Amino acid sequence: MSAEIAQVPKGPPRKRINDPEGLSNKVLDVAEASFQARGYNASSLADLMAAAGVTGGALHHHFPTKKALALAVIEERVAAALEETWIGPVRAADTAREGVRAVFEAVAAELEQQGFVRGCPLNNLAHELSLADSDFRAALARIFAEWRQAIADKIRADQQAGREQGTDPERFAALAVAAYSGAMSMAKTAQDASVLRDCLAELEGSPTPPFPRAKRRRRILLRPGKP
Repeated sequence: MSAEIAQVPKGPPRKRINDPEGLSNKVLDVAEASFQARGYNASSLADLMAAAGVTGGALHHHFPTKKALALAVIEERVAAALEETWIGPVRAADTAREGVRAVFEAVAAELEQQGFVRGCPLNNLAHELSLADSDFRAALARIFAEWRQAIADKIRADQQAGREQGTDPERFAALAVAAYSGAMSMAKTAQDASVLRDCLAELEGSPTPPFPRAKRRRRILLRPGKP
């Protein structure tokens, strides 16, 4: 995927075909690539229309606003990518830890072969849009929640099989997601995927039992009206 939006080559006039689903998918493809390469705010509707080879009327018929287009990208494309990259492999693995390891290693290998890092699509949009709009934040939060839930559910399945008895499923899932998200952000900044392998090594080396919960600190600041 290049850093620029791929331009649709011009050719001889074609017979117009009524394919609403195909047009919608084409726009989503272009928008997804542009949001990943440039970001949401830097991707203008005019550029997206030109790259997809569609008119303004056709675009707005499917996506009335740029926000509606972005929500569709999040809900249809980013969620699907996470399902393919993370949720499916974790569910198919023999154990949760093996699934997490396989994903880290597969992504690192793919990025090293690719030669550049654009980051995690979910992470990129979360950084850019979470504070900008509550609808964006809710859509992104749902995907993060599904991601964590899939890992936690796999840990619970492992526990039913007699493994991971000292592991807190929710906390392990949060750690795995945080480690991957942070590693991808650092890999994008450094353009070096090796940090994924570093984080995986530490994640695997962490103790199986959950870290002890910190003791609740005594309130220092007095509430208004309290002596």
